Formats: sequence, structure tokens, C-alpha cells
Amino acid sequence: MKKITLRLVPFFGLMLMMSLLIHTKAASAEEDLFYTYTYDYWAIERESPDAYAINSVTLGSQLGIGDFNAPEGMFIKDNQIYVCDTLNNRIVQLSYENDKYTFVKEVREINNNGKTESLSKPYDVFVTDEGLWCIADYGNMRIVTIDSEQNVISAIYKPEDEETLEADYQFLPQKLVVDAAGRIFVQAQNINKGFMEFESDGEFVGYIGAAEVQFNIIDYFYKLISTQEQREQMEAFVPTEYNNIALDSDGFIYATIGTTDDSSTSSKPIRKLNAKGTDILIRNGYYDPIGDLQTGSGGGYNGPSKFTDVTVLDNDCYYCLDMTRGRIFGYDFQGNILYAFGGIGYREGSFRYPVAIGNLGDSLFVLDKEMGTITQMTLTEYGKLINNALSTYKVAQYEESADYWRQVLRLNGNYDLAYIGIGRSLLRDDKFEEAMEYFKLKLDYKNYSKAYKLYRKEWIEDHIVIIFTVFIIWLIFIFVRGRIRKFRREVEGE
Repeated sequence: MKKITLRLVPFFGLMLMMSLLIHTKAASAEEDLFYTYTYDYWAIERESPDAYAINSVTLGSQLGIGDFNAPEGMFIKDNQIYVCDTLNNRIVQLSYENDKYTFVKEVREINNNGKTESLSKPYDVFVTDEGLWCIADYGNMRIVTIDSEQNVISAIYKPEDEETLEADYQFLPQKLVVDAAGRIFVQAQNINKGFMEFESDGEFVGYIGAAEVQFNIIDYFYKLISTQEQREQMEAFVPTEYNNIALDSDGFIYATIGTTDDSSTSSKPIRKLNAKGTDILIRNGYYDPIGDLQTGSGGGYNGPSKFTDVTVLDNDCYYCLDMTRGRIFGYDFQGNILYAFGGIGYREGSFRYPVAIGNLGDSLFVLDKEMGTITQMTLTEYGKLINNALSTYKVAQYEESADYWRQVLRLNGNYDLAYIGIGRSLLRDDKFEEAMEYFKLKLDYKNYSKAYKLYRKEWIEDHIVIIFTVFIIWLIFIFVRGRIRKFRREVEGE
């Protein structure tokens, strides 16, 4: 009996260790706020350290102003946060300082030439440098601009444009921005011609940045052979609608597309528009910035990522908010994915219906329509290193940028962008041969080709004297050998 008991000791010991291991892993999983990941060259999902950590998830009731009801928009300027509390028909202004929100004021009513008017389902707000509020007053079918005392400065209603707008069209502005010249760019419901553009005096100019038409070649062929009645029942090939708009510090428009093609090779859910409305977004990464590359039906969420908002940092990195799976995708100015995190759910770091994202200092703020919450998250040490590496590169501090990337590699040795970032810094520092090694390591053929061409040019310039000398010697050798052969033939001929 004693022998049997002794034989069972190792077994029970093993079971105890497994139990402790499982418990430890479960506890560790509970402590993780996100699952942060990126994609490598092979489109394989790679786990990475968290770039952001949750600071707070805040309800309106916690601020003493009542819960938000289906908020649709959020705007951040300096340390002021403006929330469009849509179904409560108000805009709330908050101040954020020292990790704390302070209620400033709410706007429900405005003064229009001595007449008090109420806001109705405000969807978005943009605050200019002069302190004017430009509001997408959706329920009142207008865009209204007010001063700090809620006095109406101007109002824009449905444009009189018979060529592009039907007589029964209802003007329903949802998102807007105002550039430095005072021009207003509006994303309106049921408009697929691009953003509506208005001059500072409210005059309708036209449309800018119409999205490309997306169609299926098989459906197109079927339409050609179908009857008129069958064609009318099929979906028309029309440009897709934008669903949000943002400005960067240089005045360029960043726009997100409401509907996307299932094919990751043709979708462009995020775009950067210049003054002519041309998409100038740089897409030099392994893959275009489209969100998730793997779009299965796990967890009941199907289809590609659907970006609902975008915010741009001072170093031209931008963050896209995905409504499909509640994730945030960060990209650098070259279109490389930095990291992705978040999800759909009720725990911290997850969202139910994310509709707006903004940035302030080292923090991101996400507005959740269904939960009526503002989630604030701050860069971790890992995230700061990546951000610093990109920021220093933008201001031509290439050695410092490479040093930051090396520190990133100490925390995440599988981070492809760190190797590429070091290679780019070396390339800018004219260290072409070293740069080639880093690009080759991570299969970055575009940058490798650039480095190789420059390395070849540099090598030729450094060895031009030797090359020229060898060439002259070769020519002399050919000439002398020819003369010797000719002389020999003449001697033998005699």
C-alpha cells in the first residue's frame, strides 16, 4: 500500500503544477487589457506588447450631466473635448487636464437674431481657431455656426443645385470640417458624389473627392445581357459614400468610406485628399491600410473592417476606428501598420458601437454610441518608443530614430517595422549597405531596391578612378596585342 501511495506522489504533484499553471494563465489573461497584434510580410497575425493602456471609461452621469444618449460625434481641440449627445439634442463641452474631466458647458439652444432655437440631433461639431462652433444640426437639416455666446453667425440649408440634387432631396449633414480658409466640407446622408464644399460665406461650390465606382465584372456582364426589367431590379453601380472626415495639421482631408469591397486588393477604406480631391495617401506597406487582413466569421462578426472615423497625429501617423470588430488600427505615414487592438464587448478596452476617435497628447479617446462612454487610453512605454522613432525620423533625426527602433526590438524582437525603420534611418544616413541588410531581413523589396541602387551608385563613384584606369589598361592591352599580332604576321609572311 505504501508503494502505491509513493507512486502516486509524482502524479498528484504533476496535477498540482498543471492546476497552478492554468490558474496563472487565467489570471494573466484577466490582467491583459487588449490583444494587441500586427501583421508580418506573410499576412500572419503577430502578437505584440500593448501600445496603449486604459486610463478610464467615463459615463456622462459620472460627470453630473446625465448619461449620453446615442452620441454620434466628438471633436478635440487643445484640451477641450466636445461631444455631440445626439438624442439628447445637445453638445457637451468638457475640459481634460491631469487625467480628469471637468464639465464646461452644454449647448441645447442657440440665439438666431433674437429668436431661441433648439438643436435637433446634432451629429458633429468643429471648433475653429477663432472659437466658432460649426455644427451639423442633422434634425434641423442645416449647418449652423455659432459664437461662444451661442449666437448664430451663419446657417446653411439645402443648396439650390438642380443639376445634382433632386427637388425632394433632404439635406441631412452628418460630419464636417472647416479648413484654415473657412471653407466647410460636409459629409451628408445619401450623397455619393463626394464631400459637399461650401465657401466661408455659405455659398455651395460643389463636390470634392468622389469615391471610385466599385463593381463586379460578372455582375456587369450579366447586366449587358439582361432585360430592362432585370437591370432595374439589380443594384446600380454608384460611387460609395464617405462616412466621416477629419483634417490633419497641414489641412489635408482624411476620409473614411462607409462601404467596402470584400476584396482586400481593391478596397481603399481610408483616403487622404488634396485640394483637388485626389487621393494622395501613401501605401508603401506590405499591405494597404484596410484593417484586418483575415476577415473570417469568428465570434459572429463577418466581413472586412469598416472604418467609421480617423484621427491624425502631428507626426502624420493616423488611427482608424473599425466598427466591424471594435478595433483601432494605427498606421505610419508610409501606410505601414503599427499595431491593432480593441474588440467588441463589455470589458475595458472593448466597445459596443464605436463611432468617433480623437487624440490629445499621448492619449486616444473613443466615443461609444451604444454604451454612451468615452474611453481614454494612453501610450505605454512600448508605444512611446514607436511614436518617438517615427517623430524623430520625420524631423530628419535619423540616428535618434534608429536608436528608438533598437529599443523597440528589445521589447519585441518580431516587430518587422522596427527593422524596416532602422533600415530607413540608415538609408537616409547614406549607410546603404547596412540598410540593405535590414531590408533584406524583412523582405522589404521596395526599400531594398532603393538602397541597392544608391549603394551601386556610391560604389561606382568611389571606385571610378580604378575603373577608369583598368579600362584604359585594357584598351592599351588590346591595342598592343593587336599590334604584336600584326607584326608577327608580317614577319612570318616574309
